[in-house]
Amino acid sequence: MQYRTLGRTGVQVSSLALGAMNFGRIGNTAQDEATAIVDAALEAGINLIDTADMYSTGQSEEMVGKAIAGRRDDIVLATKASMPMGDERNHQGASRRWLVTELDNSLRRLGVDHVDLYQIHRWDPNTDDEETLSALTDLQRAGKIRYFGSSTFPAYRIVQAQWAAREHHLSRYVTEQPGYSIMQRGIEAHVLPVTEQYGMGVLVWSPLDSGWLSGAIREGREITTSRSTFMPQRFDPAIPANRAKLDAVERLAEVAAEADLTMIQLALGFVTAHPGVTSAIIGPRTLDHLRSNLAAADTVLSADVLDAIDTIVAPGVDLSPELKYDTPPALLDPALRRR
Repeated sequence: MQYRTLGRTGVQVSSLALGAMNFGRIGNTAQDEATAIVDAALEAGINLIDTADMYSTGQSEEMVGKAIAGRRDDIVLATKASMPMGDERNHQGASRRWLVTELDNSLRRLGVDHVDLYQIHRWDPNTDDEETLSALTDLQRAGKIRYFGSSTFPAYRIVQAQWAAREHHLSRYVTEQPGYSIMQRGIEAHVLPVTEQYGMGVLVWSPLDSGWLSGAIREGREITTSRSTFMPQRFDPAIPANRAKLDAVERLAEVAAEADLTMIQLALGFVTAHPGVTSAIIGPRTLDHLRSNLAAADTVLSADVLDAIDTIVAPGVDLSPELKYDTPPALLDPALRRR
C-alpha cells in the first residue's frame, strides 16, 4: 500500500480508501460482511474510511461504527453531510442549524466523539459560504472534527470558499472529493488545477465508474452490476454515451491485457497516478470485491500505458457529462433563468 500526505494537513493516508456507501440497504451488505471488509482493508494497510449520513439513511455510519469499535485511533475517519435526511425541509443543506445537529447525529451513529474529516456532500447554493465555514470552524474548535472538506464542488465554488475563509478569518476546506475515472476526466480541466493550487487533498469517488471499469462489463455480455438494477439508464447500450463507454471499455481491455493488468488495476492505477489525487475511494459490497480492488494497491502504470489511455479517452473529457453533479442550479431549473 502506498501512502500520501492529505493536502497540507500532515496526515498520512493510504492511496486506496475504503468507501462505505454499500454498507446497509444500498448495497445489501450486512453487518458481518461489512466488518469482514473493514478487517481485511485495515490488514491490507488501508487507514482511511469514508462514509456519509445519507448512505442508507444513517445505516452505513452505524455499521462502520460497529466495525471499527476498539480501534478508532488507528483510522482516519471521514463522513459527510448536507444531502436530505428525510422529508423535513431543513434536514439538509449546509446551514449552521443543520450541520451542528447532524454532526451530533453522525457521531452518535458512529459511536465516536470526533471525526477526522467532515465533508459538505454537495455545494448548497442556498447557504452563504461564511455561514457554512463559520459553523465548521466552531465545530473544529470544539474538537468534534479535526478537518473539513468539500465534495463534488465545481472549481469556481472551491475558489469562492477559499476566498471566503481568508476574507472572514475562518478555517478552510482542506480536501475535495470529486468523481474521477478514466471515463470521467472532466476534473482534470478545472478542479484538479484549483485543488493543486490551494494544496488540497483530493479523495476521488467512483474510480471504477459504477462498474464500467470493473472488467464485468464487456461487449456481448448482459450487464448485471448492482447499479444497473436501480439506475438502468446508466447502462443501456442504446444510449449514445453508454455506447461510447462500451467502445472505450473494449479498447481499454486491450491496453490492460497488453500490460498484464486487470481492468481494475488499470482503472485504479490511472486515478492514483495523477499528482493531484491523494486517494481513490473503493466501495466494495463483498469481501471478494475488496480483494479484487486491493490487487491494485501498488499498481504503477507506465508512461506508455497512460499515453494509450489518453488516446481512448482524451484528458479533461467526460464521456457522461450529465453525471457531474456540480451543474449550476440555473442550468437545471428554467425558473432560475427567468425574471
